[in-house]
Amino acid sequence: MKPGIHPDYHPVVFQDANTGKAFLTRSTIASTKTIEWETPEGVREYPLVVVEVSADSHPFWTGSRRIVDSAGQVEKFRRRYGARQSGAS
Repeated sequence: MKPGIHPDYHPVVFQDANTGKAFLTRSTIASTKTIEWETPEGVREYPLVVVEVSADSHPFWTGSRRIVDSAGQVEKFRRRYGARQSGAS
């Protein structure tokens, strides 16, 4: 690797805004927020990045379905296309 051209790759804690679950991983993202995290070597301070959706709250991984209706988009779709019948005749 060439020196000086790669971003800083360091440990970061990501926290789900919906569930509060956090996990430690490595990333190049920077953050001004920090969090204390328990490690085998003791408590250390890491940058904290709060994310809206993670695997802990994403409907695909949790098995729950959510309809996010931003400005009536779901209702607009239903008015335009109506309720479709599924199944073979």
